[in-house]
Amino acid sequence: MTYVQFIPKPPMIDGGDPGVFVQGTHMPVPLVEQSGVWIHSAGSAMLQQQNYRLFTGDKWLWMIVDEGAAVFTGKDEEIGLGKGECMVVPPESEGCGLKNAKDARILWLTIDGPLSTEFLREMNALSDMPAKQGTLPSQVILSRQIVQVLVRHSGSGDASFQLGQLLWGLLAAHSGQSVAMSATLSHEIARVVDTLRACQYRDSFSLADMAAISRMPVETFRKRFSSELGIPPLAYLQFLKMERAKTLLRSGLNVKQTGVEIGMPDPYHFSKQFKHVVGMSPTAYLKHVGCTKKD
Repeated sequence: MTYVQFIPKPPMIDGGDPGVFVQGTHMPVPLVEQSGVWIHSAGSAMLQQQNYRLFTGDKWLWMIVDEGAAVFTGKDEEIGLGKGECMVVPPESEGCGLKNAKDARILWLTIDGPLSTEFLREMNALSDMPAKQGTLPSQVILSRQIVQVLVRHSGSGDASFQLGQLLWGLLAAHSGQSVAMSATLSHEIARVVDTLRACQYRDSFSLADMAAISRMPVETFRKRFSSELGIPPLAYLQFLKMERAKTLLRSGLNVKQTGVEIGMPDPYHFSKQFKHVVGMSPTAYLKHVGCTKKD
């Protein structure tokens, strides 16, 4: 299957209009293909019905709610998705769908290549079942750009290098590297982002600490950071602490050890914050995503 398919389910409303769908496929040039991972296809869907069956195909699927809201349905689960939230769906997943999806705009892209599994592992998104994935505003912007570029150049490799750059930008943003809402971060904000990453998110920085690193007044820093990254400074730090926690949990550390490594030595506090950001407790997270630890 070339594209992800959204098939309306009854009862139909608004005269049965399924929505507006645009998509494209990518034929990677040899150099991009040799990198081991590339975007295979991408598209967007403006949904006009409430319920849809979802045919995902044989590639890893990254799916973001860009506008509105929807509920992802799997064989044994329902996961609510608001604006800016993401699902990662493994290849050949059956029984998937969306409900309460009217007026939602969905962005999607599929990832191919012999290193696609390793790419998803680095994104903390490797799972044996569909799973919700934390997403930064910069990653939503990158996903929009991927769809726009691929649709314009569908069926060719004319934009292979640009698509490759955007794909690796998703990983760079996830890893806490200096990826802005557009192009690159300013020097002042990049200095803060790099400082946070240098300690692997073990240290807990206050807003004043970050402002001091940027050498800006606190309120000026807060506004500049939010403008460039699309998320407030403390929320950004919390997000990346929890992504680091996912990596540590998958590596075999227990809940207490993981909390210590991200500067939250109280297991109760860590578990509470993890559930607030990820949507489930650390123990439930490991059960949900399955065992993806390397041998």
